[in-house]
Order: sequence, then structure tokens, then C-alpha cells
Amino acid sequence: MKAEVVVITGASSGIGRASAIYLKQKGYIVYALARRLDKLKYLESKGIHTMYLDVTDNELVYKVINDIYEKEGRIDVLFNNAGYGLYGPIEDLSLEDARNQFEVNLFGVANMIKHVLPIMRKQHFGKIISTSSIGGKVASLLGGWYHASKFALEGLSDSLRLEVKQFNIKVVLLEPGLIKTEFMQNTFEHAKNLNENTAYKETIEYVMKQAEKDYIKGSVGSSPIVVAKSLHKAIKSRHPKTRYRMGRLSFIALFSKRILPDKVLDWFLLKR
Repeated sequence: MKAEVVVITGASSGIGRASAIYLKQKGYIVYALARRLDKLKYLESKGIHTMYLDVTDNELVYKVINDIYEKEGRIDVLFNNAGYGLYGPIEDLSLEDARNQFEVNLFGVANMIKHVLPIMRKQHFGKIISTSSIGGKVASLLGGWYHASKFALEGLSDSLRLEVKQFNIKVVLLEPGLIKTEFMQNTFEHAKNLNENTAYKETIEYVMKQAEKDYIKGSVGSSPIVVAKSLHKAIKSRHPKTRYRMGRLSFIALFSKRILPDKVLDWFLLKR
């Protein structure tokens, strides 16, 4: 039987890259898609197919998906992993930046889904797996637009799961905690460039200090391989869970959200 075909967006680094390598090692046919072609060269050396893709470009998404389908005759798994974090005070961030956050984290995912679904419906099988976050369940300081995009992704996926069940298509969310990737570093590099006259200067300095101590220099984050392994588990399962949670802090954060009143959780998140 021919190996299953997996399409991964945002595969140039972090979770996407680790997942592409891991699944290739497990015998899957992997297509790693990203905007940074130079970062994909390493994956090519591992026998992974690589292609340029901007998930917000509708015509390009259509072409890439159809090129893969024409070559392989099937697409078994779509792993929506492309995304980034926009951090900063909601008052200070421009609506243009906020829209860009949603263009990638939500509408980019929807763009991929819309072009893959006709293929999966024709096959009468497939799995659509997306990288959400504990940030799609629990909000934190300065992450308003990022959290909004992930909360929206959670709702979109829940509705999609109901719609496509009739076609034997599974919809799964991965909800990692803090993962050691370029994500957080890039996120806070952007926050450093915010207006120095902001009314939230002390808050920004506090959050950045904690992030550097615990995440960038510390050991709070987990390796991207923990996400790759959960992805593989979801792909292998005939009846995958709707959500897979992994990584440090994920279970603590989600359990706290479930049992604590909002104001108590706010106190913990604001405690200095």
C-alpha cells in the first residue's frame, strides 16, 4: 500500500520542521511548505518534498494543492501549522497588524482547508490537523490579538468537524504549551519595537523579562518533537481525539482555567 501523503504548512522551522522530519522517518510522503525557501533546503536533504507557499495567497494555495494531488493522486493529511504571534498592548497595536495576524493564523488556515476539502471529499477520507495553542483557551498579558486568532481557530475547527464528519474527514486540534522554537523570540523582538512612550511600558518590560528568564534563557519550553509525536499519534489513530495537549504548562494552564474563577486566574496572571 502506498505511503500516506502529508502536507505541512509553516515547515521551515520549529514544530513544522520537526514534524516533517519525524513523519518522513516514519515512512510518510511529506510535503513541507513555507515562505522561507532557504530554510527548506535541509529538509530536501532528508528526502522531503519542499515547495514555496504563502497561505494567504489564494491562487498559489490552489496551485500548490493541485500540483501535489496530481503528482500523488491523494492527500491524506493536511497539517495547518503556519502562524505567528503578534504581542503588544491592544491599544498600541495597529488594526492593520491585527488583520495580518488573522490573515495568517485564521484565514490562511481556512484557505488551505477550502482547497483540500474537495480532494478529501472525493477520497471519502482525510485528516485536517491544525496547530492551535493553550493560547486558544487561556489568554495572557499582551497577547490579545494572538489569543483572539487562536480562540477563533478553535471555534472554526469545532464547526468544521461537525460539517465534514459525513465525508469521513477527521478534524483535530493540537494545543501545545510553551515550545522551544523561534516563535517566542520573534514575538518579543516585535514587542521591543513598540512605542517607548506607551502607557504600558512597565507591563511590557515585566512580560519581556519573564519571557527571557523562563523561556528564552530558561527551561520552561518543551522540544518541538513532543508536538511531532502527538501529530503522529493523531494521524495513526482511526478515531483520533478532537484535541491533543502537550508541552510544559499546557495541562496546568488548562486545568487552572477549568477550575478557577476568572478573577482568581487574573490574579495569578498579573502577580509580580
